[in-house]
Amino acid sequence: MAAPAEKLEDTLLSVRNLSLDFSSPEGSVHALRDIGFDVPRGRIVGVVGESGCGKSTLASTMIRLLPENAEIVGGRITFDGDDILAMSESRMRDLRGRRMSMIFQDPMTALNPVRSIGAQMLEIQHHEDASRADKRKKAVRML
Repeated sequence: MAAPAEKLEDTLLSVRNLSLDFSSPEGSVHALRDIGFDVPRGRIVGVVGESGCGKSTLASTMIRLLPENAEIVGGRITFDGDDILAMSESRMRDLRGRRMSMIFQDPMTALNPVRSIGAQMLEIQHHEDASRADKRKKAVRML
């Protein structure tokens, strides 16, 4: 018997028909074309592919950390029902770090090697209105 289809409210992240171009002196470079997928609430989804296929570009687009020459030419990205592409920059800053974040590919820049991971896990919670003890407990749960 097939599992029941997931309800729309069970979707945390939805990407629909996403297309992105980079402008260059030679013209537009079509980086992403008609990308679509859903991430169900409470699930972990991995994006895999060969080097240069657009994984980092996709992640940067979803979190809206794109270079000046990038242009989203189509599609929609919703996070918890809200349209990411229509959000103000201040609302996106609030969302980043609290509800969504990105760990960049380069392991040498992901964490500071002279600080403990625990200290860095506490630091990323600077938006949180919680005691140091509660932040430490949350850091342990995240790890």
